[in-house]
Amino acid sequence: MVSFDEEQAEAEALDRLQDLGLSQYEAQTLINLLRLGTGTTQDIARVNGVPRTRVYEATDRLHELGFIDIQHTTPRKFTVISEETIIRTLNVRRENTITELAECLEVIGPAQPQREQFGVWTVTGREAVASRVDEFLADADEQIVYMTVDELLTDEHLDRLQAAADRGVDIYLAGISDDVQEQIQETVPSAKLFETLWEWGDTPAGNLLITDEETALVSALVNGSGGGDGIEETAIWGAGARNSLVVVLQAIFTWRLDGERAT
Repeated sequence: MVSFDEEQAEAEALDRLQDLGLSQYEAQTLINLLRLGTGTTQDIARVNGVPRTRVYEATDRLHELGFIDIQHTTPRKFTVISEETIIRTLNVRRENTITELAECLEVIGPAQPQREQFGVWTVTGREAVASRVDEFLADADEQIVYMTVDELLTDEHLDRLQAAADRGVDIYLAGISDDVQEQIQETVPSAKLFETLWEWGDTPAGNLLITDEETALVSALVNGSGGGDGIEETAIWGAGARNSLVVVLQAIFTWRLDGERAT
């Protein structure tokens, strides 16, 4: 669990409330009322200088959403519902939004992108790369060739590999550390190891994935942006049996895989 001081917690809460659909003034008004418990428009505005006209608009909206109750005195008073109810309400709204979006996307077009992708595409960021890896693993029907490093192997990847093995996909692993090998083979005992000409972990490489001889992805670990010490991941990928990246990577590994199958 992340540890915050009070100022950091408020800033983070404001960002997350806006991520979930509240405006800046609605989020700030809700935070102010959480501090106060109960208060008038003037009380809310006094906490950190939110304009009173904005408080009027924000409290009306928060009441509409069910986050606050109103006492029709003169002046009106507002009280906030429990934090647990706020979280539960936001979660229901988020799930409903995702469900409605999924229904709209299904109507708009096919769920799967075009499999034949000429040229090479770039994806940046660990979450984005991991999502693409998950997608390719989930779509594999016949064969997976997979190389990765300890810090990039996620539980989701292991689940996808296990599901692939359960549906009869041949899985080949190479260039991985003993720890990664142990994790994968514990989850997917049928996975086969093969030797490569280099140690994957000794390079700045991240993931290499080839599925069904039709999709390929290779990523590298790079220094984070802004001069920070963090390590980020960036990848290139291609799809289609005639895609240049797929053809090149498949050619590199075919002779090794053929040798393994012959033994």
